[in-house]
Amino acid sequence: MTPNDEPQQYPSAGPEPAEPTSAAGPAPEAARLAELQAKHAEVSDAFLRAKAETENTRRRAEEEIAKARKFALESFAESLLPVLDSLEAATAISNATTEQMLQGVHATLKLLTQALERNRVVEINPPVGTRFDPHQQQAISVVPAEQEANTIVSVLQKGYLIADRVLRPALVIVAASR
Repeated sequence: MTPNDEPQQYPSAGPEPAEPTSAAGPAPEAARLAELQAKHAEVSDAFLRAKAETENTRRRAEEEIAKARKFALESFAESLLPVLDSLEAATAISNATTEQMLQGVHATLKLLTQALERNRVVEINPPVGTRFDPHQQQAISVVPAEQEANTIVSVLQKGYLIADRVLRPALVIVAASR
């Protein structure tokens, strides 16, 4: 290139950016920046509110669980109070006859059975001759018997379920294989 040559000009890829003018107001970039900053503040605020709401919900759930644990036995204990009252009344009678005591024991047993049933405690008392169920029964011994193998010969102690879960298995004697 010689000093007399004019510099060669190439076409631009797009329009030249306009110079910001103070008379025309803020530049488009400044307006876009302000818009994005406002949107960011809005989204940040929404995020913080959602986070706080989630934390409050979690805290309330933990409090409810703590209360449920604390008072889980309240209903059960309340249903046992009539049994306690009946036993206290029986001990207060000094000259009761055997028949009266037996009658009182039966009434107290009925109250206890009702309290257990109200709280979904159900007895496991399998009939003799039924098939042994290891999920609800515990075999104490196996004896030769005149019945089918692995069936119940006798029940030594009743078992109990609470809400379909074994609280205590029934203790049984099972027939041996021949």
